[in-house]
Amino acid sequence: MAGTAQVDVTGRTVLVTGGTKGIGYAIAESFLAAGADVVVCGRTAPERLATADGRSAEFVATDVRDPEQAAALVAETVRRTGRLDVLVNNAGGSPDADAATVSPRFVEKIVQLNLLGPFYVAQAANRVMQQQDDGGAIVNIGSVSAHDPQPGTAAYSAAKAGLLMFSRALALEWAPKVRVNHITTGLIRTEAAATVYGADGGAAVAELIPMHRMATPADVANACLYLASDLAAYVTGADLAVHGGGEVPARYVVTRS
Repeated sequence: MAGTAQVDVTGRTVLVTGGTKGIGYAIAESFLAAGADVVVCGRTAPERLATADGRSAEFVATDVRDPEQAAALVAETVRRTGRLDVLVNNAGGSPDADAATVSPRFVEKIVQLNLLGPFYVAQAANRVMQQQDDGGAIVNIGSVSAHDPQPGTAAYSAAKAGLLMFSRALALEWAPKVRVNHITTGLIRTEAAATVYGADGGAAVAELIPMHRMATPADVANACLYLASDLAAYVTGADLAVHGGGEVPARYVVTRS
């Protein structure tokens, strides 16, 4: 949890989808350290759950692409903790695929996971939060692909672009009780993605980022903590860029080499 910001959310309940590994695990761990009760979900039970200060996240097996399971996830979270203050829609992702040959079934699955799933869980969460005196906050984890697609990511980029606009629309509809914000993440160094960035451990890739490093899961977790906390009480409909400044434009890379 090195680098995690100090924000106190004691007494609040946080639901993190896809919170059993990678970025989601770090988000769950950070909210636990900040005092929250945390529930995570995934399709299969993990070998270990996030822990902090002697407390552990609770797990609910869920496929968020199924609207009935998404609604049941929120209901079970409330049953266990009595409330729901924060939803972090983190579950998502996609392998690269050639848009010219990819199957319709693949596209459907990617859109379901990265756009429809977050909607299903957010809709159920909103019903709970609107009835609470202090409402709640929803944070949707997006990607730079929504702004700047790369080859092999057509379905993923389209779904993430939808997630960004969906976040802004919900912020309009669900205020003032529920704040809805979006995080645009860039390249993130996780164990699962380590081999993707090359034999040099991502050093060459990092040179293309103005901050000269890839993000860590803690960088994303810190942004979630801020948007979920009272520090962001007047922030809704925002797109918070956590990408180190993006990427250096290609023409500068070419002229530099």
